[in-house]
Amino acid sequence: MSPQPAPAPLLIACALGIEHLALRSGDRGGTDGPVTVLRTGMGPAAAERSVTRVLADPALGEAAVLATGFCAGLAAGMHPGDLVVAEETRDPRGTVRCVGTDRLVKELVRTLPGRTVHTGPLTGSDHVVRGHERSDLLATGAIAVDMESAATLLSAVRVGERPVAAVRVVVDAPEHELVRIGTVRGGISAFRVLRSVLPAFYEWHRSLLLPRR
Repeated sequence: MSPQPAPAPLLIACALGIEHLALRSGDRGGTDGPVTVLRTGMGPAAAERSVTRVLADPALGEAAVLATGFCAGLAAGMHPGDLVVAEETRDPRGTVRCVGTDRLVKELVRTLPGRTVHTGPLTGSDHVVRGHERSDLLATGAIAVDMESAATLLSAVRVGERPVAAVRVVVDAPEHELVRIGTVRGGISAFRVLRSVLPAFYEWHRSLLLPRR
């Protein structure tokens, strides 16, 4: 029998130190294939630079990429700790369709019973969105906004064809707006949720590990 090919790696990208801490302190067991958790730094430019640099490593050349961390919810009724699974990410440079959205939703519901999971477009911004900007972005059809997911996925598919996805945890929303992104109040719930998402990410990754043509 011929040897089985090595499983494709998984790259999980986040921006902030607190997001990286949550992921690094979460459940690291039960994964197929190597997993890299990358802190890109804040903003689309930092995300683009970091993801492009890391994916230039031949060991990660075929890695699946999942962008995660916190986000701002745009729709009324969203709460800190809610989950957003992107159907696509958008920014002025382009739109990237996500892979395996249904599987991610299923695994997140199983992993975090009772947590609300929203699906829809996730839009990018180069700054923290406040006030009327939320309603303007909601009018485009987006359900949430963050600064790095769109740049992360666009950079990933530009380097090479690969599965990509984005899962964000709502840290503030129209009725629960934070003064600043690093505010702990309202973010404690989001931090705890982010610590718990890794098993769902691993199951999504496992579902992708099919023979490639």
